[in-house]
Amino acid sequence: MGILDELTKETGVLPESITSLSTEEMENRVREIKRQLGKKLFIPGHHYQKDEVIQFADAVGDSLQLAQISAQNKEAEYIVFCGVHFMAETADILTEDHQSVILPDMRAGCSMADMADIYQTEKAWKKLMEVYGETIIPLTYVNSTAAIKSFVGKNGGATVTSSNAHKMVKWALSEKQRILFLPDQHLGRNTAADLGIALHEMAVWDPIGNELIYDGDVEQVKVILWKGHCSVHENFTEKNIEDIRLHHPDMKIIVHPECRREVVEKSDLNGSTKYIIETIEQAPPGSAFAIGTEMNLVKRLIDQHPDKKIVSLNPYMCPCLTMNRIDLPHLLWSLEKMMEGKPQNIIKVDDEVSKNAIFALERMLIRA
Repeated sequence: MGILDELTKETGVLPESITSLSTEEMENRVREIKRQLGKKLFIPGHHYQKDEVIQFADAVGDSLQLAQISAQNKEAEYIVFCGVHFMAETADILTEDHQSVILPDMRAGCSMADMADIYQTEKAWKKLMEVYGETIIPLTYVNSTAAIKSFVGKNGGATVTSSNAHKMVKWALSEKQRILFLPDQHLGRNTAADLGIALHEMAVWDPIGNELIYDGDVEQVKVILWKGHCSVHENFTEKNIEDIRLHHPDMKIIVHPECRREVVEKSDLNGSTKYIIETIEQAPPGSAFAIGTEMNLVKRLIDQHPDKKIVSLNPYMCPCLTMNRIDLPHLLWSLEKMMEGKPQNIIKVDDEVSKNAIFALERMLIRA
């Protein structure tokens, strides 16, 4: 790897051969590389990506859906994942050894996934086992690192998505008396509440203090929520809902379950990214929605449905900053390096980590 390649990997600074190009030149070059590589190249793009990247995606979806689609594509030698780091990890876990998963910008991470590292999790598990013994099972949102998925798989648990969280929490509570839900406390709390578990039966695990936050008899706890959150969805507030109700009383409010409990409770509808998209698509012309999710997706839905009135629940919301690390210049740079025979930013998960992570994923997938 050359000095410029190391610099690009660490800082995202691109060489002048890329930055000097116009948008049209970059777009034309991406199209030409895609044409040349044909089926050897597969570009999955997450719903939250910018339009400048999504236009080149061979498939658009949520993180697990894209990893599964990538795994089904046996012909592609290179999978250039336009998303964030944990998504590329999951794709590597599920794809074949001869396939390389590439992340155009290594700085594209996920603040939520980073809120639960393996060292904190192992320390937490040790203390929770001292309190609860074998009565607890771990679940992790797919928005987590490969190491966390591996930990959960090793300890008899499973992954969940925002689409199947209800089903997986039901399954976990049929296996053990209580669950540890990583790393998003809001999805865990909203799911458990929907299933009839009272808020006083939920505790929060603080990984910084390495302690269980709960005021009462710990034996009453059914769900232990890791103190993590999505930095985008946590910024939707009750005040946002009050403003919509006041100024747009005809609008339905639909939010993602990564939002705070009070926001979900006061909304009309809540569900996964897929649910939000399908709800908008199936709504009749003239429908009006305020959507509480990532801004790139909201803007795309506005553009795709001019027959409907759509706004963001929070008009001052910014797009997911880490998702936006993947842009047209970085996509082109990663493709150019492949064409030179020097692919960069290859995501490779350790074999032992992959093995246990697959256990967690398969326990979910057989119940999908």
